[in-house]
Amino acid sequence: MTSQTASAPATPPAFSRYIYGTTRLGDGRLPFAERVKMARAAMDAGVWFHTSHQYGDALQVLRAAFAEDRAHVPKLIVKIAGDTIADLRATIRCNLAPLGLERLDVGQLCLGGQLAEEFRTGGRVYDELRQLRAEGRVGGFIGEVFPWTSAAPLEAWRAGHPVGVVDACIFYLNPLQRFAGNALWDVIVERQIPVIAMRTVCGAPVHTLRDVPGAAWKDYLQKRAVEVAPVYERSGVRHWTEFCMRFAFGFPFVRATVGSTSRPDNLREFLAAARESRPLPADVQAELVALQRRWSDETDVHAEPWTM
Repeated sequence: MTSQTASAPATPPAFSRYIYGTTRLGDGRLPFAERVKMARAAMDAGVWFHTSHQYGDALQVLRAAFAEDRAHVPKLIVKIAGDTIADLRATIRCNLAPLGLERLDVGQLCLGGQLAEEFRTGGRVYDELRQLRAEGRVGGFIGEVFPWTSAAPLEAWRAGHPVGVVDACIFYLNPLQRFAGNALWDVIVERQIPVIAMRTVCGAPVHTLRDVPGAAWKDYLQKRAVEVAPVYERSGVRHWTEFCMRFAFGFPFVRATVGSTSRPDNLREFLAAARESRPLPADVQAELVALQRRWSDETDVHAEPWTM
């Protein structure tokens, strides 16, 4: 069987506007108890979490936090990866077991090999995903996108294969990064495909990325910060976090943004910014959009995997 094309995107889950990213919970340099306390603070905020078994011992930290307050276990987006359906099922087990859970709310599809090809062409993977959902192992799915993987989701979404099975796309989206290639981005905009924006603040304030040696983990980010800093300064927005969230939510199809932190004050800043509903000034948003189109053509589409 192949996927059935529908006429409109499925309605994605009701994500919280800010989703707590758990990458830093897996940092073994930080005391385990402090990381559990940080997880509890995010749980108390009532937001969704984004996690993966790839994030150090983050799942063990989460399990400890969940055990302390079962009434406030958050809804989760969890990375599930593989080249075959057997790989995908194994990754689901790798996440469920450490968490002590029986079901993932949303699986972030990180597909390769055979599954990526089937996703592109409308093949059997869609029936397998429907089966996983019917079994109650995963409540829904969102599709991961990187610059070096944009071709397959572009073809899939153009043909409508994911509609009714995959609820949204998820990729880095902040003032310095837009990891969907221009052609895929145009399809997303045209069809208003729901998006989860990752890496809310691009790792650090724009002036830090521009001016502090080593703050930008790749040279391209430092160069982009040089271009974005004047735009930020002209915007009149006082805080980088607010600026980034207003940028992301300036696109009506963006449902949520994922930001990671191990500091309670940063969490409070994320939560406060998520309550801000005003878009950026139209000229500011347009200038950033234009920069991202140029960057995508100049750099992103030429990037080797994991070099950005």
